[in-house]
Amino acid sequence: MAQTTNRLFDDLARLMTDAAGAADGVRREIETVVKAQIERLLNDMDIARREEVEVLRDMVVAAREGNEQLALRVKALEGRRDAGPGDPGPAPTS
Repeated sequence: MAQTTNRLFDDLARLMTDAAGAADGVRREIETVVKAQIERLLNDMDIARREEVEVLRDMVVAAREGNEQLALRVKALEGRRDAGPGDPGPAPTS
């Protein structure tokens, strides 16, 4: 009877190992399908990718810096205008 019990446990262990392997394969297949569906959904929604957002952020920073420089030039020109025609006023910064 001892040998029959050991064989039963061996068969049961082999069955459990095979079931775990099959379950892992199913899990990986489901992950692959879900990822593909999510990517397709995001592409259909036309959502910006990380690289596109980073490029846009760089453009916004550059535009903001340009606006700050232009504001300083406008302020200098207004100061020259308000100083009068004979006074050259402060030199414009660029």
